[in-house]
Amino acid sequence: MRQALSVAVATGTYGISFGALSVAAGLSILQTQVLSLLLFSGGSQFAFVGVIAAGASGGPAAIATSTLLGVRNGLYGLQVSRMLDVRGLRKALAAHLTIDESTAVGVAQPETAGARLGFWVTGLGVFVLWNATTLVGAVVGDAMGDPRQYGLDAAAAAAFCALLWPRLKSKDAVAIAVLAAVIAVLVAPHAPAGVPVLVAACTALLAGVWRRAHHDPPPPHRWPDQGHAGPAGTAGAAGAAGAAP
Repeated sequence: MRQALSVAVATGTYGISFGALSVAAGLSILQTQVLSLLLFSGGSQFAFVGVIAAGASGGPAAIATSTLLGVRNGLYGLQVSRMLDVRGLRKALAAHLTIDESTAVGVAQPETAGARLGFWVTGLGVFVLWNATTLVGAVVGDAMGDPRQYGLDAAAAAAFCALLWPRLKSKDAVAIAVLAAVIAVLVAPHAPAGVPVLVAACTALLAGVWRRAHHDPPPPHRWPDQGHAGPAGTAGAAGAAGAAP
């Protein structure tokens, strides 16, 4: 619960920046709010308004970029679906709340009950706060100035580092995390917002498959459909290492 709430507050607060940037890019307050309600993916939202700000001709590029970034959420769904084991409307809600933060907190827990609690509290917490602060940023963004001067851009990254650090229990895990971080830093100045996250995650996944990391400790969780705990995966670490809404 502590991890979920701290990540939700750190991430949700940064919605102020999105609201301000979206209105500055030419979108209305209503359009900005609809993006946060329905798209609800920070990287995709920042990429979308970033391309829109370049002009009306950037519409197709904005859609393509935000969709590409959304692919990672689909990959998270492979892990989250086993973890939650939900059906019907709850499954649809879980799909909407499957983001970097909820996935990272969920898979970091040592037992199934804690993983499910962490996922739902984080997902709902981020959703409520992200939409509330989006509205605040859209309405009073100009009066607040640059949200980065308050350190909001670093809060979410700091929360993810706190989640990731305890999971780096082997040399392979540390090496993969460092490699993904270095690549993200190198790509960031030359790519739209969110793309470095996707590149870093793919890098970590490929490195994990190549190394196989047989001597890594087993994961701290066991989902209902697993008969035993297998080798530690890298999906959770990859999402945590590169995530920013």
